[in-house]
Amino acid sequence: MTQHVSPPRDGTGKTAPVDRPPLWRGLPARVDLRTLSLLGVLAALIVVGGITKPDEFLDTRNLQLVLTQGSVIGVVTVGMTFVIMSGGIDLSVGAIVALASVWATTVATQEYGFGGILLTAVLVGLGCGLVNGLLIAYGGMVPFIATLAMLASARGLALQITDGKTQIVTVDSVLDLGLRDAYVLGIPPLVMVFAVVTIIGWLVLNRTTFGRRTVAVGGNAEAARLAGIDVRRQRLYLYLLSGLCCGIAAFLLIILSGSGQNTNGNLYELDAIAAAIIGGTLLSGGRGTITGSVLGVLIFTTITNIFALNNLQSDVQQIAKGAIIVAAVLVQRRTASTT
Repeated sequence: MTQHVSPPRDGTGKTAPVDRPPLWRGLPARVDLRTLSLLGVLAALIVVGGITKPDEFLDTRNLQLVLTQGSVIGVVTVGMTFVIMSGGIDLSVGAIVALASVWATTVATQEYGFGGILLTAVLVGLGCGLVNGLLIAYGGMVPFIATLAMLASARGLALQITDGKTQIVTVDSVLDLGLRDAYVLGIPPLVMVFAVVTIIGWLVLNRTTFGRRTVAVGGNAEAARLAGIDVRRQRLYLYLLSGLCCGIAAFLLIILSGSGQNTNGNLYELDAIAAAIIGGTLLSGGRGTITGSVLGVLIFTTITNIFALNNLQSDVQQIAKGAIIVAAVLVQRRTASTT
């Protein structure tokens, strides 16, 4: 017979409170070393920029420019992070951005004003994401092949719509968002949109069933299926999410450039994948963070800005980015082999 032990009581007869360690004691164990290392790299780049071009780099307008340019590819990277975490890949994001931007800036679309441009960009992104998702989730196509086909098709359609010409935006309510008068406390509207997308992405990944299912599918799709997760539907939703992010990014790019071009979004797929990888997202799926991906975007954008201020050639920039990607993948492999 087991003996019942009553909880300790204080002198008044009430149950004595159980001592709990303070919350701050658990913080060191929860610190993400990868995030700290990325913050260290970003801080080092800021120091380098401040030393090489102190007047130009540390100027408020230049820092605003860095954040604004990073916002467009940053929104794309948030969607890409979800896709890669599920074990997939999306090579078509740059082409989808281009198609959405030119479709949203045609003369017919601009007649509907701000809402028409925004809605068109988002719907085109969602439509392309839907096609990708159906081909991959229900058509059984390999993500690499399906999104590569979308890349070629979207680029071709964007070229056909524009006939190789730049489409100028004439809607003042859209153009005004790119002016300094639209800044709120010195923060450009594009940066605020990027911040909102990042926060929502973090909450979805870390605080919802959708995020847990994404990680489960990327970690082991068969085990996820046996656990009751509809893997095909989850993958469809993920490519829809990627397409939605591309549509939002296309609208931001329209604000930034004031035009729509079939060359928009060039190499965005590589930049988004690279940012996600150096942020800690495994190419094999099952692990990744939105915070790390955002820091990866800021690192790449800062590098590009520093190189531009120092008049270094674009080929040197690409070599540097390639070296960073290789280093990040090697670190991932070493980490995986020790766990």
